[in-house]
Amino acid sequence: MSSLDNSIQELLTIEGASGAALVDISSGMALASGGNPGFDLTVAAAGNSNVVRAKLKTMSDLGLDGNIEDIMITLNTQYHLVNVLNTSDTSGLFVYLVLDRNTANLALARHKLNAIASRISL
Repeated sequence: MSSLDNSIQELLTIEGASGAALVDISSGMALASGGNPGFDLTVAAAGNSNVVRAKLKTMSDLGLDGNIEDIMITLNTQYHLVNVLNTSDTSGLFVYLVLDRNTANLALARHKLNAIASRISL
């Protein structure tokens, strides 16, 4: 199993996690994914790359410096977390994590997501 697959499996151990993917921002392609969130994870990964690109463009238009760390989308039954990777090895990628809103502890999930994301390398 590759290190990316191991990272996906580790993300899926977060309480309430139902899906996870490592996604290329520019193409929207999932480099690794796993879980069963009840929808097509690869389509969601591609769609969320549009969200990240739109936010990056808005930041540029506003002249804002810095990096995106997280984007959180709350649905009535799920949390969708986007964690943008900003190291030299992982620039241009993000982790996409789907959580069940009824079973996940959002603060703990974000803490674990950040810890796992910090160890991802290509």
